[in-house]
Amino acid sequence: MKALVLSILLFFLAAVTTPGQTKEIIQVETNNLAMIFTASPGGKVVFQYWGNKLNGASSFLDRKVKGQPDTSDDFASQLYPAYGGRYYLNPALKLTHDDGVLTTELVYAGSQTKSLDDNRTETIISLKDKLYPVFVDVRFVSYNKENIISQSVTISHSETKEILVENLASSYIPLHAESYYLTHFNGTWALEMQMEEEELTHGTKVIESKKGIRTTQSENSAFILSLNGPSKEDSGEVYAGALAWSGNYKLSFELDETGKLGITAGMNPFASTFHLKPGQKLETPEMILTYNANGIGQISRNFHDWTRKYNMAHGDQLHPIILNSWEGAYFDYTEKTITDMMDDAARFGIEMFVLDDGWFGNKYPRNGDNAGLGDWQTNKTKLPRGIPYLADYAVSKGMKFGIWIEPEMVNPDSELAGKHPEWIIKSGKRDILPMRNQWQLDLSNPDVQDFVFNTFDEVVSMSPNISYVKWDANRHVDNVGSEYLPANEQTHFWREYIKGLYSVYDRIRDKYPDIQIQLCSAGGGRVDFGALKYHDEIWASDNTNALDRIFIQYGTNLFFPAIVTGSHVSTSPNHQTGMMIPLKFRFDVAMSGRLGMELQPKDIGDEYEFAANAIKDYKLIRPVVQLGDLYRLISPYDKNGWASHMYVAKDKKQAVFFAYSLKYHGRTTYFETKLNGLDADKNYKITELNVKSGRSSFYGNGQTFTGDYLMKAGINLNIGNPFDSTVLLITEE
Repeated sequence: MKALVLSILLFFLAAVTTPGQTKEIIQVETNNLAMIFTASPGGKVVFQYWGNKLNGASSFLDRKVKGQPDTSDDFASQLYPAYGGRYYLNPALKLTHDDGVLTTELVYAGSQTKSLDDNRTETIISLKDKLYPVFVDVRFVSYNKENIISQSVTISHSETKEILVENLASSYIPLHAESYYLTHFNGTWALEMQMEEEELTHGTKVIESKKGIRTTQSENSAFILSLNGPSKEDSGEVYAGALAWSGNYKLSFELDETGKLGITAGMNPFASTFHLKPGQKLETPEMILTYNANGIGQISRNFHDWTRKYNMAHGDQLHPIILNSWEGAYFDYTEKTITDMMDDAARFGIEMFVLDDGWFGNKYPRNGDNAGLGDWQTNKTKLPRGIPYLADYAVSKGMKFGIWIEPEMVNPDSELAGKHPEWIIKSGKRDILPMRNQWQLDLSNPDVQDFVFNTFDEVVSMSPNISYVKWDANRHVDNVGSEYLPANEQTHFWREYIKGLYSVYDRIRDKYPDIQIQLCSAGGGRVDFGALKYHDEIWASDNTNALDRIFIQYGTNLFFPAIVTGSHVSTSPNHQTGMMIPLKFRFDVAMSGRLGMELQPKDIGDEYEFAANAIKDYKLIRPVVQLGDLYRLISPYDKNGWASHMYVAKDKKQAVFFAYSLKYHGRTTYFETKLNGLDADKNYKITELNVKSGRSSFYGNGQTFTGDYLMKAGINLNIGNPFDSTVLLITEE
């Protein structure tokens, strides 16, 4: 006890500010960007600046904020504002201390900066409460070449008993401008990542999810903020962020009476009070941030470069062309159905065959979505020779083989549900609510984590020729509760589930570093950087309709690169929308992502030759699409009814251009746009791909133009009818 009293006394003494101590500048920098803070021991850490690098940072030491009532620091923008003192806005941190005190006052305790490698630098700014032994570390990692800064927070304490952590944000960003325009995303199943932009008014705009998992099926935990006007592709100041977390989140944009905007982002505090024990550490997910002074185009390229290098599996490797069995077979298939599909896929030039849902369950056979989940043994009736035979068959046809699993879920009609009812998420004695005829397993429980890992392990161990897994999750959490967690820690569930999921992912990647894994969650339910870092790609939507995919992929690719965006050609009429769209348009859309097919190959009919040639052409342009820089030219959200974008190789020797007509245009209107991202001093030959019936839409097909001409004068195309489209290969001469 005496030792504890002495340590607390020493802490209080250390917290006293010594008169005359000088402020210091703390900078978090990339090649082009800088965050600048000022601090003095025992005082507040003030958030001074975030933008392009500048000279004269020392001037921030004497900077005053006009109009504050008492001291210049009372309402100065803090690095990490806690509830307490005069801070009355939405706080980044809210605690209840052991003695019932609701307030916290964080002051500067020191900082350290170190190089992690030749491209990454870590800066930690340490804070402490003035009166209580509560410690907060704000951690930044700057990615120099990519101009990305990640921010996360760790809290700990040495009070005598646990404290209640009621709000713990990953980041707080204060901005001051004349106006603010927020771009965010909404949607639902089969209509994900629909973009909206609005001017923020006084008050608070909140974007959040309480679904536990599959949290990006509606809103998304990413945003773009444009200052002093709506966002533009190549001009205007723009900030952007995305939370690397697959659980509940909350983004808050609070415009106060001073005209300052406070952006607070992190885990959602809803029903999530954390009981933090003495000596225990609680860490937030990372908020991934970037800025550009010249529009949203470079914002996307920053995120794409960072993702390929740091936040996905195998981001430097080209991804294969896939035929997935789902829309071609659904649950109703035999071994011959699948081998026939493989035969046809090989003829098309497909490189990977993926067997989707329906292959498992014996006592409760998986002949629909109402039975079998959790029972991961091969269905002997459908597949008498098992998965190894199919995997070997695919390889014999020159393809790789992949398989579908949904290991976090269980059907009520399954052996697993009967054996382990304690593993199922349930709210006490309340009814367990089914969704898609399934329940959800409790991944906060280590036994369930072991089961999910073992499921993956056993499935991929069925054959050495399984090289790809499609991991699905077709429901979210409701009526939440865990039989594993103590009664007073039920509010920990939201965090512990995702921690458990990530723990399983870590174990899988440790054992299977080379396997490819698709991130699927009823389509785009987990389109976030937290889950993506364990995966090779995302399934952006179950909606494969090409027209809808233009909008879905436009929003998705604002943050996530084409290499991770599975984009499949499906049949006509489309199974989700009933829309009939020409095969050329379907290919031209799908080729702007990671190309695949989602159909019964026989349904291609007499257009086999066109499809085979399109697949061949995609292999030619694949390096540029998957590894190049994206330049958006015409947004599908514009009212003119066209959309266009292009990818440019890093060395600017090759590019691929895509253009689409989304509606009927009158005879007197025509498509015209200026290209972007090319080398003005190079000469480029343009070759149209996927030309049908010999009719080119570009007057200059086969001709050579300077990069300067293409970017200043531009091109025009004859694509005025609904579902007309053009793909141009642009190659240095």
